[in-house]
Formats: sequence, C-alpha cells, structure tokens
Amino acid sequence: MYDIIVIGAGPAGLTAALYALRADKTVLVLEKGTFGGQITYSPQIENYPGFATMSGNEFAEKLVDQVLSQGAEVEMETVTEIRDNGATKTVITEEGEYEAKAVIIATGVKHRQTGLPKENELVGEGISYCAVCDGAFFKGQTVAVLGGGNSALQEAVLLSEGCEKVYVIQNLDFFTGEARLVEKLKEKANVEFIMGTVITEFIGDKSLEGLKLKKEADGSESELKVDGLFVAIGLIPNNKAFADIAGLDEWGYIDSDESCVTKTAGVFVAGDCRKKQIRQITTAAADGSVAALAACRYIDSM
Repeated sequence: MYDIIVIGAGPAGLTAALYALRADKTVLVLEKGTFGGQITYSPQIENYPGFATMSGNEFAEKLVDQVLSQGAEVEMETVTEIRDNGATKTVITEEGEYEAKAVIIATGVKHRQTGLPKENELVGEGISYCAVCDGAFFKGQTVAVLGGGNSALQEAVLLSEGCEKVYVIQNLDFFTGEARLVEKLKEKANVEFIMGTVITEFIGDKSLEGLKLKKEADGSESELKVDGLFVAIGLIPNNKAFADIAGLDEWGYIDSDESCVTKTAGVFVAGDCRKKQIRQITTAAADGSVAALAACRYIDSM
C-alpha cells in the first residue's frame, strides 16, 4: 500500500512526486514511455526560472534523479484503469495492480504529428511543436507554421515578431481559428498564407532544409525552403482510461480547475492532461505541487 501513486513522469508528475515525498508520503511513479514527457523533445530550454539554458533531456534527468534521491519507487508500466474503493484506490496496469490512498493523474498530452517520414528524426533539428519554447532559436530566419486553428495562428503571431518570414500552411481553403487572429496576421508584411495545401515530404536529413508541398485542388507540387517548421495541428490528451473516474471535457481533457481535484475524492490531476489555458513546463510543475499538497491534505484528513 502506497500513500500516493503518480501516473506519468513528466514535469507535472515528477514535481508531484517530489512534493509528496518531502511531506513524508510513500510514492510510486508509473510511467509507460519516456521519463520527462514531451519536454525531452526540446533541444534547448531557456524559459525555466533559475536555468539560463539546458536541454529537455538534462531537465528530465535532473528531475528523475531528484525524485529517486528522495525515495520514490518507479515502475515502467501502462495504466489501464483506476478503481475507486472508497478509502483506497486500485491502480491497474498491464502487468498488475497497486493500492494507494490517493492517485495523481499526470499523463500529459501528445502533439498530433504529421505522420510523415523523418518527422521524429527532425524534431529538435528544425521541427518543433511549441513556438513559445523554441521560437527564439529561429530569430531572423524563415519558418512555416502548419495548421489553421487558434493555436497555429497564435504561434504565427509570436513567430512573426522575430522571424524574417513566416508561412502559414493550411490544408483547407479557410482558417478555423478566430477571425481577429487572421486579421492580425494579414497586417504583418512578413507573413504569407498558403491555403488548401498539405506537406508531403520533409527535405533534409540531419536538419530541416525545406518542405515539399501539394495543392489539394489540382495536385500541383512545389518546394518551400524553410529553416524551421512549427506543427500546430492539435493535442491528444492521454486520458481515455480515466474517463469514468476523473471526468473529461468535450476535448478529452480531465475536467478540473486550478485546485487539481477531480470528481472522485482521492483522485487528483496535474499538468497538460487537465483542462487549462496555458501548457508550459512552469504551469505543469505548478500543477504538480498543487495536486501533491491537495493529496497530502486528503490523506491526512482520513
């Protein structure tokens, strides 16, 4: 029996584990994939307080080492269900079952990818999923943004402030984002829209050098030289297994506010997998501390 089981070992989950351990709780961290989560895809982090620069992998390694040094137990397993027993919770994985007094879900999100060859190899070498995180590395250069929703348009606005040229590539003949963002981009001389077009291939082996494009209407093909591509075609929350116990909104995010509590007593949520406006390392870490302290209060009141 553990005091707290944390599902997910990204910044939110590891911060939650750290705060719980320092409150003298026993903690098990369950992670199905990569320790550090999406941040490990970032080649350089320059927006985390206290560190001028570090890679995503360095950040993840420091967090993991810190949590392990505090006494956390870690297992590489995929969680399939959480069962509510009242005073305790059973976390069921593909390998077995674990008991805890409280559970913190910190499973994060996945960036929706294009699915094209070489995409994973070029992440951090020209392909990015976050302009806030990586946009500064492309100052004075030419970049493209893939997508037509609010996220893509906001990324383009941000990039237009520092990049020489920004192309916005949308597969439809219209944008699905807010009209005010479209109008704001239209006012910028260094922004160009490429509508009704898809990317068919990434050019470059060790780093991104350009894009092969195809016009949907007539199938005509062209090439576009860019230094970077920001993919903004949506996020996929990893919450399907927790729909019943935690409650999801219409987009699949756990329906919780800044308190990080869910509809089930003893089950908490932290990080990008919950409904929120801003998804950054700092907000994930903040959620982790809030959820852990809430879980500790819950356990202490039992």
